[in-house]
Formats: sequence, C-alpha cells, structure tokens
Amino acid sequence: MTDAPDPRLTDATGHAWPRLSPLGTGVRGRCPRCGQGPLFRGFLTIRDHCPVCGLDYSYADPADGPAVFVQLFACLPGVVFTLMLQILASPPWWVHGLVSVPVLLISTVLPLRPIKGWLVASQFYFKAREGRLVRDE
Repeated sequence: MTDAPDPRLTDATGHAWPRLSPLGTGVRGRCPRCGQGPLFRGFLTIRDHCPVCGLDYSYADPADGPAVFVQLFACLPGVVFTLMLQILASPPWWVHGLVSVPVLLISTVLPLRPIKGWLVASQFYFKAREGRLVRDE
C-alpha cells in the first residue's frame, strides 16, 4: 500500500484539497473538491469545470437519479396533501388548480437541484466510475 496522494484531490499544481462531505457541497451547489466554485450553470446544467480550482466535471453523470429520488421521496408530501384535500374537503377543480398544482410543483421541482448536486458530489467523493469489463488476456 502506498501513501500516494489521491489525484482527484490534488490539482495540476500539486495543491492538496481537503476531502469535503457530499452533503455539504452538493446540496449547496458547490464544487465537490474546493467547496467554493459553483457546480451549476443555470438551474440544472452542470458546468464544464470549476472556475475556482479547475476541477473537470466531465466525470459527473447523475443521469435520472435526481428525478427518481424526487418521484419516490420528495414529492410524497405534495401528493399526500393533494389527496387529503380531495378526501376531506372535496373542493371544485379550480381549487386544486390554485392550491394543489403549486404544491405539487414546489415539492417536485425545487428538490431537483440539491439532489443532483448531492449525487454529483457523491460521485466525486466515492470516485464512482463508469463500469468496465476486465478480461484475462
């Protein structure tokens, strides 16, 4: 076993970066290496690299993960609220339009960015890589 520095935590100049928590950096939309630079360009678009430390974000591929987490967990309170509103009050359709639709949008759209940031930061933290076949030659 060698004590060589982790190349993902050391930049081209040899600067060693501390190992930051994916929750601390990803949820805030910050670079998983330095914790300072922005991770996103726009609402859900990941930048090419960190403007502070230069980390290349090409490794980042959360795919459908954020949407799956939102569908399975984050939107549950909004759906329960809408169902309970219908069961307990039986309001007309326009009340659902004014109340339920915004609640469902808030409970499904707002969590997407922090969850995507957390997944990208987790990929960096745990050194997740694309699967490859290893063949005996």
